[in-house]
Amino acid sequence: MLFNSYEFLFAFLPVTLAIYFIVARLGREAAILWLVIASLFFYGWWNPVYLWLIAASMGVNFLFGTALGRHGAASRRNGKRLLLAVGVAFNLSLLGYYKYANFAVTTINSVAGTEFFINTIVLPLAISFFTFQQIAYLVDAYKGIAREYRFLHYALFVTFFPQLIAGPIVHHRDMLPQFMRPDAMRPMISNMSIGLSIFALGLFKKTVLADGIAQYATPVFDAAQRDVALSFFEAWGGALAYTFQLYFDFSGYSDMAIGAARMFGICLPVNFHSPYKATNIVEFWRRWHMTLSRFLRDYLYVPLGGNRDGRLLRYRNLMLTMVLGGLWHGAGWTFVAWGALHGLYLSINHAWTHLVRRLSLPPLLPQPLTKAIYWALTFIAVVVGWVFFRAESFDAALVMLNGMAGLNGVALPNAVAVRLGPIWPVLHGVGVTTYLGGGLQFIMTWAWILFLFPIALILPNTQQIMSRFEPGLQLHTAEDRAELRPAIRIHSRLTWRPSASWALNMGVIAAFGVLAMTRVSEFLYFQF
Repeated sequence: MLFNSYEFLFAFLPVTLAIYFIVARLGREAAILWLVIASLFFYGWWNPVYLWLIAASMGVNFLFGTALGRHGAASRRNGKRLLLAVGVAFNLSLLGYYKYANFAVTTINSVAGTEFFINTIVLPLAISFFTFQQIAYLVDAYKGIAREYRFLHYALFVTFFPQLIAGPIVHHRDMLPQFMRPDAMRPMISNMSIGLSIFALGLFKKTVLADGIAQYATPVFDAAQRDVALSFFEAWGGALAYTFQLYFDFSGYSDMAIGAARMFGICLPVNFHSPYKATNIVEFWRRWHMTLSRFLRDYLYVPLGGNRDGRLLRYRNLMLTMVLGGLWHGAGWTFVAWGALHGLYLSINHAWTHLVRRLSLPPLLPQPLTKAIYWALTFIAVVVGWVFFRAESFDAALVMLNGMAGLNGVALPNAVAVRLGPIWPVLHGVGVTTYLGGGLQFIMTWAWILFLFPIALILPNTQQIMSRFEPGLQLHTAEDRAELRPAIRIHSRLTWRPSASWALNMGVIAAFGVLAMTRVSEFLYFQF
């Protein structure tokens, strides 16, 4: 079931909310049971066949987690580490079979010339997210951070529908204690108004902004897949359109998840913090898909050795972490390339920072100009990475990059060129050519890009707009919170408050979001 669907908005969500608070009068366990049932219904709406998979996954992980929690610290040497390894292996085996079996067989056949065959395996919805979430729980249980001896509570932790399909990735220690608070499960007007406002902002991002620009990204990448030579503006138009489509699509989903959870009185972790404002790639990953970034850091990069064993091994660990992070996103070599590219970006970033500090290099340019250059380099690097992320093949990605590099020339639609007046002879003199057709497509593509640029780069994000009312859980460490604390104060008119004017504003935003649902589409991260 999609957040941006009539079934969810006008049936599932209000019915689930109403019955939840009614049943809560009978007791906490009854309310939790109802929420688990509703969440499983939400998951099964897509394909009921896979309900057994998530149920089996929860059952096995609960047994492993219970066993790990009951072992004392002194028993680590007597099987606790082995128990954790078996539990993690179970989760990875499920993920590997459903997500990577077809990819592995295809790769082996192409490399070795064999003809192995398996039937196409349909990827179960949300398997990447609930697998990572449960691996984190097992590790936390091993460390003594998390314990859960009631299966019903554990099932709620895994299946809670706002975050089940595409995150944010939550920790047991963050979510379950909220349901145990004395004032939990009581309907509160503050939670409803805050949750509805955040949800409305997310719905608008998805249906109006992301879906609005998607129609100008898809044709360009489809043309690249057909090996159509793309000119400079065509390629960049498609790449930038997808750059903003992906951000507003996934950011919108995360907002809707946080907003829906808040209606139940639950705060989920913040997942985005204006990532396209980042001035280096390290900052980008502290702002983009923040719960996944933390998972990769805490459960992969640090166990690999992190930065403890010198710079060279640190760069190796960064590369391995990001390659595996890329592979997590999709079973394809384009995702591996995307991950490797970001691993290289991060290594270069850390190496450059070390070099500047080591040599005590003085600033060569004014700080604002230096910051602008760093931002531009970071943004371009991210856009180049998204080309591999979106392209259906390496060849299609190379077609896009050739066009973006200007290797196929720079051209404008004839209908646009003739309206440039005295500017056109100058452009023609430096080699810009024209082509017939596509004028409206060109204008609309770049109009959307120019419209979304300031929204992503200048306007406050959702948690800044809602900053007075704790819109979501922040990061776990003081260092992370310091890094992501808004650098400027938001004008009071852009800060949400419970007032008639803001109710009207959110009503209008919600109305636009619902009206745009005539072209309902899945969220991009559903495929992962």
